[in-house]
Amino acid sequence: MTTEPQRFKILLVPEHVEDRGDASVEDSAVRSAVVEATGETGASGYPRYAGDGIVADIDPSTRTVEAVLVDGAELDYGLNATVAS
Repeated sequence: MTTEPQRFKILLVPEHVEDRGDASVEDSAVRSAVVEATGETGASGYPRYAGDGIVADIDPSTRTVEAVLVDGAELDYGLNATVAS
């Protein structure tokens, strides 16, 4: 049995959002998706998660997105992928 999380919520947030005022990171996201463990390991060496058009390799211990594809393509410049807290 694995102790790794089986699900994460990924947020795609524009880099240029510097001062969100009272808005949370989640409110500033241009897209979000719930991704679930696939049981595979990605090219980055971390577990792969997929869902809602997003495939991500996530380090479950640090909750860091190590690699991500959005609708089968690399993430556009100016966007950051992060795990919702």
